[in-house]
Amino acid sequence: MEPAQPRHERTAMVVGKVPPDLLRRLVFPHLPTRPEVLVSAGIGRDSAVLDVAPHACVSTIDPITGAGAHLGRLAVHVACNDVAAMGAEPVALLLALLLPEGTGEEELEAIMREAGAVAGRLGVAIAGGHSEVTDRVTHPVAIVAAIGRAPHDGVLRPDAVRPGHGLLLTKGAGLEGTAILASDLADRLRERVPEPVLARARSFVEELSVLPESRVAAAHGAVAMHDVTEGGVLAAAWEFAEAAGLGVEVWAERVPVREETLAVCRALDADPLALIGSGALLVAAPAPDRTLAALRRAGIEAAEIGVFRARERVLHRGGRTGPLEPPARDELWRLLGDP
Repeated sequence: MEPAQPRHERTAMVVGKVPPDLLRRLVFPHLPTRPEVLVSAGIGRDSAVLDVAPHACVSTIDPITGAGAHLGRLAVHVACNDVAAMGAEPVALLLALLLPEGTGEEELEAIMREAGAVAGRLGVAIAGGHSEVTDRVTHPVAIVAAIGRAPHDGVLRPDAVRPGHGLLLTKGAGLEGTAILASDLADRLRERVPEPVLARARSFVEELSVLPESRVAAAHGAVAMHDVTEGGVLAAAWEFAEAAGLGVEVWAERVPVREETLAVCRALDADPLALIGSGALLVAAPAPDRTLAALRRAGIEAAEIGVFRARERVLHRGGRTGPLEPPARDELWRLLGDP
């Protein structure tokens, strides 16, 4: 008689990223691979790396579901950022658009005009994709795959991180979420946040690419990088440590948070460190002062917010020390509701 298999209680999933324990149990066991796959799916690994000699091909795919404005811009930046965080140069995108019934032709054109303009500025081709009107979505959704290339010795992998390496953050926490909230909840925010502050917050949408800092960091000592997306800095730091198989120590008070983000988050009673944050990049650096100096010389804001450790993942915040854990839900979803 075979031993009984462990049973797991099945519960409905909430809006946001599928939790790590479910990925390990329900997703990763069903992923076949091939010898050409050098880096495959895992917690904190946003891109796959394939051997297509003489280069390494770095590829990723992302959905954009939480934006009411600038969908085309976000789709391009979020996908290219994942590729850049591996030390690769984005080359091409495949863009799929799912549009709700009743979408006007002008809305489709506006999304593509913005996506095309941003991709053109980054030097990335939109090489193909799919577009469809469907009653299965209630607002436009973009799903974008990015393909990049790098020399094999130029791919930055999280398993190169070692205890004692510094953890750096570029720009600041919650940039993407700040821009979305300042746009989508403008009427509510105007009661507590001056319009000039909201205007500056909305302008953060112009800063969502991490390609400039990824190039500088990779050339000045970075051994691995991870872009900040859903769940904000807290989720990204935890994912980075998980991908590296290490612990990490993070000091919340060292995390740069811009005045505009603070104003929006205070008005909405939100945590800026748990707010979706495309535009910021986490960098692991053996000599953090060297990497920080190079970033600052390039005009890129950056700060050392923590250090990698052998095992424990801890967060120092408000005079207290506790476990560093990814937020159960991004603040954007809590404030805007289900996408």
